[in-house]
Amino acid sequence: MVPTSQHILPDLPPVENFPMREWNIEIVQLDKDGNEIPASLFEKVTYHLHPTFNNPNRTFTELPFKITEQGWGGFPLNISLFLIDKGGERKITHDLNFLQDTYEVDHEIQVPHTKPALIEELAKSGPIEEEIAAISNAKRKATVTPSVVEPKTKRAKPTAAPMIKGDIDIEKLAFGLTKLKEDDLVGVVQMITDNKTPEMNITNDVEEGEFTMDLFSLPESLLKSLWEYVEKNVE
Repeated sequence: MVPTSQHILPDLPPVENFPMREWNIEIVQLDKDGNEIPASLFEKVTYHLHPTFNNPNRTFTELPFKITEQGWGGFPLNISLFLIDKGGERKITHDLNFLQDTYEVDHEIQVPHTKPALIEELAKSGPIEEEIAAISNAKRKATVTPSVVEPKTKRAKPTAAPMIKGDIDIEKLAFGLTKLKEDDLVGVVQMITDNKTPEMNITNDVEEGEFTMDLFSLPESLLKSLWEYVEKNVE
């Protein structure tokens, strides 16, 4: 959830007949009952301000990732949320406006099921499915980390709902990839690399030996090929 507050600065002159205001934005999580809790899923947050601001990209590493600024107009504010345990980046857009003194906007994101530290933090917000917990705590030999990110999300309360793209069950595919042998994973990396497009969210961390891909960013044809490959190579 993104709580926002703002107030007029009476001592500052108006700009283009609009009063100057001070505004504050924070990032918080919601538990299963809708109560606010610290957003411990994230290691840092970057606010991408309007380009008219000095140093428009502001990064915060301490909870509650609060930013305070002054201005006279609202704008769509892009926010990058970086998950702990190298879980990747999630992007949301927050409508900064001055219609109310305070308001809250919920956004929803998905988190990888193969990151134990993430699942541990997610559990603090409420129960998680036993299957996902088992997958996350299982001993994995894979050097490929499949993650599941639902596009165009609207709330910041993390969920673990099953997801489908085309005819492919994304969660089952992610689970199947973790069962591949190390030699078979090389084939997965090659398949992804050979078919890479700008729309695909892929990170190849050579130093850490980790290849991370957001399965929802892959085209359906590639997902189908991956599914067939998993079925062929998983015993």
